[in-house]
Amino acid sequence: MTKKIITGGTIVTATDTYKADILIENEKIAQIAAKIIDSEAEIIDATGKYVFPGGIDPHTHLDMPFNNTVTDDDWESGTIAAAFGGTTTILDFCLTAGETKLSNAIEKWNEKSKGKAAIDYGYHLMISDLNEETEKELPLLLEKEGITSIKVFMAYAKEFQATDRTLYKAFKIGKETGAVVMVHCENGSVIDELVEQAKLAGNTAPIYHALTRPPELEGEATKRAIELAYVAGATLYVVHVTCKEAVDEIIKAREKGYDVYGETCPPYLTLDQTALEKPNFEGAKYVWSPPLRPISHQEPLWNALKAKQLQTIGSDQCSFNFNGKKQLGLNDFSKIPNGGPFIEDRFSVLYSEGVAKGRISLNDFVDMISTSAAKIFGLYPQKGTIAVGSDADIVLFDPSVKRTISAQTHHMNVDYNAFEGLEVTGEPISVLLRGEYVIKDKQFVGSLDYGKYIKRKLAKKLSDEEAVVPN
Repeated sequence: MTKKIITGGTIVTATDTYKADILIENEKIAQIAAKIIDSEAEIIDATGKYVFPGGIDPHTHLDMPFNNTVTDDDWESGTIAAAFGGTTTILDFCLTAGETKLSNAIEKWNEKSKGKAAIDYGYHLMISDLNEETEKELPLLLEKEGITSIKVFMAYAKEFQATDRTLYKAFKIGKETGAVVMVHCENGSVIDELVEQAKLAGNTAPIYHALTRPPELEGEATKRAIELAYVAGATLYVVHVTCKEAVDEIIKAREKGYDVYGETCPPYLTLDQTALEKPNFEGAKYVWSPPLRPISHQEPLWNALKAKQLQTIGSDQCSFNFNGKKQLGLNDFSKIPNGGPFIEDRFSVLYSEGVAKGRISLNDFVDMISTSAAKIFGLYPQKGTIAVGSDADIVLFDPSVKRTISAQTHHMNVDYNAFEGLEVTGEPISVLLRGEYVIKDKQFVGSLDYGKYIKRKLAKKLSDEEAVVPN
């Protein structure tokens, strides 16, 4: 690996903004100083650019079966698109539904990602049921595989929804192992009833996806998850927070000292429920869960980010083509595959709508897009910052560029873009992963065998004697 010196740029971390040179050697940041001279190093001129740590996307669904189909972005197209967008590490959800052994699900995800990852990655392990065998297997598997997070759904009653008992058991395991328990907070059973009522009344258009999943049911489920986590003594991470009702519950819990984190996503900060009313079934492009909310919910989300009551920005990448897949629900909104394509635009949308419009600071941007996720999920300080000894995951970002987001120019394997026509300020120009270019001057130059699986460390480690996964 050729040594590299990044010079002339402005380094931005979650806490500092300053001018300095960076020496990269053996995949790591070897030195940061006012001026570095090394005749053997390749010089990277970052004049006029911000030098950010690589983005960490804590919420992706690549090559995932759902709604009787499969997402259109697999690990190849998904990780390449992520890299174009300034993301150098993703944490993808490994689904365990229907598996008698949790380890079988991890083997499936390893097969999906093998030789297809342009960037580094890890997994969250989804839990829908905990029986005697899986309860024994889970803590040992987390340690063996370096997984620090469990995902539980309170939604999707027919597919993934866990009972409150399973949710509480997951929280207890989280407490015992140090794993973060991530929860999709919506009342899936009540939503199912509302969906059936809507269809019986002949209401089948995409807008009814939102109208049958009201924000009150997200708020109720968020409060329930918070209290169950507190009783169990676990760390709770609420995924894709969309509404004031959920934000208010998170703020109240954090003010009481509860160990609760919150994530939101770019579409909830920029789009609103009226998108589902677009004619000619175009509203189906905007069907994901939880749904888009009325525009009045955007300000509480931005305020919570600024106040650090919400800590991270996930993409919730879950792409389905409009033609052929979203259209499966042409006569029944409940059959529209849930999900949207966001992995490539997460970085730019947050910078443009947040920093460029004065809603958040430059340092807070880095914290939300990278550092907080690294800390919460056991990647820090290997990733999530620019510091001596950290992986040389670096984004050279031009804050002066203006561009219009479009499906015609994105790199995701999907036939529409939810942000179509949105003009954004700022763009990743070059992206390095562990010191090697993945994107150079807006061109993909990476390799699909360079991205690697990152084992993370649990807050509370099992003893070596315990850490044996049963056959």
